[in-house]
Amino acid sequence: MPELPEVEIVKQSLVKNVKFQKILQVIVRNRNLRFKLPINFKNIIKKQKIINVRRFSKYIIIELSNKLYCVLHLGMSGTLHILKKNNKNLLTNSSFYHSPFLPKKHNHVELVFKNLRLIYNDPRRFGYFKIFNTDRKLKTFINNYGIEPFNKKFNYYYVKSKLHDKKKNIKDYLLDQKFVSGIGNIYASEILFESKINPQRKSCELTDYEFNDLVKYTKRVLNNSIKKGGSSIRNFVNTSGNSGSFQKYFKVYDREGKKCLKINCKGIISRIVISNRSTFYCDICQK
Repeated sequence: MPELPEVEIVKQSLVKNVKFQKILQVIVRNRNLRFKLPINFKNIIKKQKIINVRRFSKYIIIELSNKLYCVLHLGMSGTLHILKKNNKNLLTNSSFYHSPFLPKKHNHVELVFKNLRLIYNDPRRFGYFKIFNTDRKLKTFINNYGIEPFNKKFNYYYVKSKLHDKKKNIKDYLLDQKFVSGIGNIYASEILFESKINPQRKSCELTDYEFNDLVKYTKRVLNNSIKKGGSSIRNFVNTSGNSGSFQKYFKVYDREGKKCLKINCKGIISRIVISNRSTFYCDICQK
């Protein structure tokens, strides 16, 4: 599943390519996504101009000229592909995960613009589109989730107030979208490694110093990933030909049995399963 940095890269690609562009045609090949597309989906977004594209957590928010908001979640396997007219570059993926080329199957929704087409592909169909007709309804939807890691309110005081009396392990809390929204499995392991915190630790056992480190390294790890183009295990490239390279800098994720990369540490990276998810950590560094 794409995490916050990967969705941010998709958003940046959309801003570059479709912001201020008019949707000339809407083609729906399959309404049966995680939630069925509204019956009137085509009619309400056709002929509308895209005023803005932004991101909240793992959601892409497309603001339309008719004052509607089209919200997209990519689910487990969703990708957006940009096909430009008269462009021989076969690389179409707007981000860096899954196929860099437009697959032949599972192209469920297509938006046609003057000089390009935007195609939503999703083999597993866990992604979905939602339409909100007022700013208030969009805010209500967003308020169902925790604050974003880059929000100024995500600070030491917030983290301590939420976790100081909780017995659930800290790894699970980083993945809890009600606590902080946008962090997924890869980055949770990386954040805890940088913070020198064992993922199995109870949240209530963390010190004030560790609460502060969680905030600092959450922002730093996610920022670094965005700067490096997001994580792409298979090292694909996007429509601009740029590689997502953060996977080259993983300190613990998918490094089971390898030496810890911290200077002077003789630890070995271990893999355990927490809440049915692979979790990687250093058996010495992370206490």
